[in-house]
Amino acid sequence: MTGGGCFDLTVRERISSSDGLFHSLWLEGAKWSYQPGQFLMLRPDWGLDPVWARPFSICDVSPRGLRVFFQTVGRGTAQLGRIAPGEALTAWGPLGRGFSFRSEEPILILAGGMGLAPFVGLIRAHGRPEMIRLVFGHRAPLEAYPWGELAERVEALELRQEFEADVAGFVLVLEREISRFGTAGPVLACGPKPFLRTVQRLCLDHGARGQISLENTMACGVGACLGCVARHRTDGLVQSCVRGPVFSVEDVDLEEGA
Repeated sequence: MTGGGCFDLTVRERISSSDGLFHSLWLEGAKWSYQPGQFLMLRPDWGLDPVWARPFSICDVSPRGLRVFFQTVGRGTAQLGRIAPGEALTAWGPLGRGFSFRSEEPILILAGGMGLAPFVGLIRAHGRPEMIRLVFGHRAPLEAYPWGELAERVEALELRQEFEADVAGFVLVLEREISRFGTAGPVLACGPKPFLRTVQRLCLDHGARGQISLENTMACGVGACLGCVARHRTDGLVQSCVRGPVFSVEDVDLEEGA
């Protein structure tokens, strides 16, 4: 699915980390059906500063509401991080192409930092959580992320990267996990570009069926601009909001300068 509707939503609940940098929002006002890995554009009533809405992975859809999980990184997310219950937002979505998987197959999930967000709903709603293994690398303290609710459902491993040497260790863990998993099922990954570049290389080296969700900057979310282009190996520059954000590891070029 590459396009959705426009909805008026209301903040039901906001929970922020102790340092005020990580936030979960539960929104209500519309019935949503989505594919894990899809995203939505959110815009509170903040006037013209900033002008653009912001893209967010759909973290989960449950009776509690539609959930997004995000980190404060600029003016827009800072304003969202202060939003109060009862305040209104405009959303359009679900947008883009999500992850492809079958419930009867094992799944290896690899998440880096905020790349954990799109897997919350996938893991919560999966009918056979024993088929899922989750590996999570992060820099912020673990309690900043929705880790606990996932680790209690699936086989999970987390590694904190506080020092440069920790990054090299995490790469070794990724290689071990991908090589052991092989072609048993899909490898689903989301995180920063250097992390995805490593996952892509390891999947190609070991013949794994990798899918990666790009965290490209987006302005419109619907293919009307060129703010989120990715380099497709056969089709040249493509808009990740429409053709992605999830791509097969065979399809996109993540090398430096691409």
